[in-house]
Amino acid sequence: MARRTLRTLVSALATGVIAIGVMTPGSAGAPPPPPTPTGGATPAGRPGPEEPRPPLLPADFRGTGRYIVRDLGIDVPFSWQGRGGDSQMIAGGPNHPIWFTNLIYKNTLYTLTYKWPNIPLEPPRPCDRVGFFNRQMLNDLLKTSRYVGPEILQGNRDRHVDHWRVGVVGGSTQPGEAIRFPIALGDVYVDQKDPSRWWQGLQFGFQNLFDPALDEWFTMSTFTHQPGQVTLPDRCPPPL
Repeated sequence: MARRTLRTLVSALATGVIAIGVMTPGSAGAPPPPPTPTGGATPAGRPGPEEPRPPLLPADFRGTGRYIVRDLGIDVPFSWQGRGGDSQMIAGGPNHPIWFTNLIYKNTLYTLTYKWPNIPLEPPRPCDRVGFFNRQMLNDLLKTSRYVGPEILQGNRDRHVDHWRVGVVGGSTQPGEAIRFPIALGDVYVDQKDPSRWWQGLQFGFQNLFDPALDEWFTMSTFTHQPGQVTLPDRCPPPL
């Protein structure tokens, strides 16, 4: 999913997405891992807490929510659906200030922006076929996420979530004083009881080039493990 979490977690995780370029693990810029390793023990000899399972994108799902770009004052409807390993994010629509879709479709990552503030609509922007990418590759990347900790997302319904960080950092990969710079970062919030149920995501970095503040959010109000609909727009070239 690309120019948004997929564009997001995936252009994001190259530009969509629940949306995610693609995010690969970085060497800096994220909170350190918990001090007690999985299955380890505290200094007093008591069993330490086990780290929860990392986020997982299921093969089949349906979710609805909001896509939010705070610095532009944008808050539009958002949907994210998956079927058989393919997936599609859609934010906004023809009557909203932004409108884009990101897809993982037949092992290919796409991003298509229909509307965005100060972006010319004529001629229509092309659909970007970013490259080879699939759900398995995304989940392999998510396995490298760093655990931040448990949190409660407050809203119409409080949700108990686990917060994870995944990112791309340029520069030295060695610890210590060195030149590094963040390229793309993503924060993922998944259900504490089911890491394949996504409730919120933040993407920040060079992949968010249309947004002056380089950060965009999605929040989910529903998320079920039922097959959704994934449709490749007519403007997009065939899969690789």
